[in-house]
Amino acid sequence: MSSAVIFDLDGTLVDSAPDIRAAASTVLERHGLEPLTLEQTRSYVGHGAAQFVERCLAARGMADQPGLKAEVLAGFLDIYESAVTLTVPYPGVVAALDRLADMGLVLGVCTNKPAAPAHAVLRHLGLDRHFAGVIGGDSLAVRKPDPAPLQAAMAGLGARATVFVGDSEVDAETAQRAGVPFALYTEGYRKTPVSDLPHDAAFDDFADLPGHVARCLGLSGVA
Repeated sequence: MSSAVIFDLDGTLVDSAPDIRAAASTVLERHGLEPLTLEQTRSYVGHGAAQFVERCLAARGMADQPGLKAEVLAGFLDIYESAVTLTVPYPGVVAALDRLADMGLVLGVCTNKPAAPAHAVLRHLGLDRHFAGVIGGDSLAVRKPDPAPLQAAMAGLGARATVFVGDSEVDAETAQRAGVPFALYTEGYRKTPVSDLPHDAAFDDFADLPGHVARCLGLSGVA
């Protein structure tokens, strides 16, 4: 059994809002609907693709049309898997992942992004080599903040102790319900003040993450 660090993806490891916005706007415009702004995109993500589309349509007064929702969701998912060219890692992510691996920690991803787009963006950015397991929003019958996806990620990594790293209200609740320490990245898509979210550590610079993880896991000799 090893110690693990499991990450959320969108808004934590990568800023994917520009790609999500472009994919969604393409489909919305096909149906004569207003495209998204980046601010709207960031405020709608976090609960999976289906709820993202619901929020897009609700904001345009079209929430009561299930047929439209199904069409928009199918069109969005069709584009979403290859929507990687505008997504970038947050500063310091790669160095932090290397440092965590050097500490002997196994790394994983637990995201509400569907698994195929999650794997696609990790491959595109060359981040996939860091992760021993990826749980997506469609890997189980439930999504975060249900603790089951995080628990499945932990089990898949054989983790005896875990720190979950995320950026949002959903992530904070997931960690709390799973009973694991939570490190909050404050520069992601969070909508709630940091002080209002349960967390064991908060950081805005990935250079600080290894030290927070070491403290959460009770590791000694790690700066």
